[in-house]
Amino acid sequence: MILKPDWLRVKAPQWERVGNVKEILRDLGLNTVCEEASCPNIGECFNVGTATFLIMGPACTRACPYCDIDFEKKPKPLDPAEPLNLAEAVRRMRLNHVVITSVNRDDLPDGGASQFGRCIEEIRKVSPQTTIEVLIPDLCGNWDALTKILEAQPEVLNHNTETISRLYRRVRPQGNYERSMELFKITRERAPWVYTKSGIMVGLGETDEEIRQAMRDLREVDCDILTIGQYLQPSQKHLKVDDFIHPDQFAVWKAYGEEIGFLQVVSSPLTRSSYHAEQVRELMKRYPRAKTIQNSK
Repeated sequence: MILKPDWLRVKAPQWERVGNVKEILRDLGLNTVCEEASCPNIGECFNVGTATFLIMGPACTRACPYCDIDFEKKPKPLDPAEPLNLAEAVRRMRLNHVVITSVNRDDLPDGGASQFGRCIEEIRKVSPQTTIEVLIPDLCGNWDALTKILEAQPEVLNHNTETISRLYRRVRPQGNYERSMELFKITRERAPWVYTKSGIMVGLGETDEEIRQAMRDLREVDCDILTIGQYLQPSQKHLKVDDFIHPDQFAVWKAYGEEIGFLQVVSSPLTRSSYHAEQVRELMKRYPRAKTIQNSK
């Protein structure tokens, strides 16, 4: 067993603020990936009034061995009130930037793309100044479903690569590395204005060169933003940590990512895909883009 190093310690959250956010979420019947996936930054994010909303229920149709999301329960039918409730939560929390994600819903014909679209539309009605980031699954390669999401015009389209190509069979057995890269390629073709983003976790046995290759692969499909963080084992039944990577190495990857053209690289042991996601608003000021949906035919 590898002992967790000091640099992975997090400060205890101010539970008064955390409780206030949780109260809003429970009142509106909403879930957050912060809670469902046991994110180590939940205290910090809730303390400043931000959260990554998990739509379409907490039950996933896949069973990735690194993830703490529940896959044993049967997914429930979509809640038609969820987009309205999500928009109300954004209004109550006065969010400048909101992240919307979901479990894999391979049981749905469009993978849940329509629900993403409705959530974006309802948020626009009550909080038009809020920038919207969607963190989406691979939709089983249904690019028409992807276009549905893009047509709702989120500012950021995020899809996590999660790991290097060699480890996909073990880490994401129902995923496909090439399909994830294709998702970014199609996104750039159909919505050139959107800011694309991906995340990689480390500490599962990958090499430095394999991480660099994954970074180059993402730049090949014109991914704009990258997050790199340490994998932490949620429980004994999940994949074991192969190594705890020193913060200095994360700094090296950040520098390399900026060198090869990422607009932003957030790289540290406790970085998660939505950590400090609101910083994209500053990025958008520096690199403005006009919104135009391209013909998808």
